[in-house]
Amino acid sequence: MNATIRKADANDMAQVLRLIKELAAYEKEPDAVEVTVDDLIAYGTGDDAQFTCFVADRDGEILGIALVYYRFSTWKGRTIHLEDLIVRQQYRGQGLGMALYTEVIKYTHELGLKRLEWVVLDWNKSAVDFYEASGANVMTEWNTVQMDAAAMKAFLAQKGLL
Repeated sequence: MNATIRKADANDMAQVLRLIKELAAYEKEPDAVEVTVDDLIAYGTGDDAQFTCFVADRDGEILGIALVYYRFSTWKGRTIHLEDLIVRQQYRGQGLGMALYTEVIKYTHELGLKRLEWVVLDWNKSAVDFYEASGANVMTEWNTVQMDAAAMKAFLAQKGLL
């Protein structure tokens, strides 16, 4: 597949959001995406960007993305978290995912960081196989824990803090 891997800019964010929504539908959460194009521009561009997004660009069409940001590990120090690696359905299996993944690994390595981490759904066997084949350690004994805004509000109310 002939595509250029590069960092996203503000003009790419509408297409980035389309891919995020495509992933949400694939992960059976089509209505879960709340982020907007304006959010992606505000937090993903400029000197104070909160994330870096790499895109696979073919003649202005974004065929895939890899979105990463810094985390801090009490064991390793600053690390990179790969939030999403997405390739449009019709372009999967053509090397774009590997090209984006390789760019993220290169980026993390060039920053001198000691760990790259991400989460993969246990039922997404093709993704698990892809990561394991690259030498990544898929840690099935860990569980991802999240608390949404409603749960946080309920907890704080229960504690008398709201």
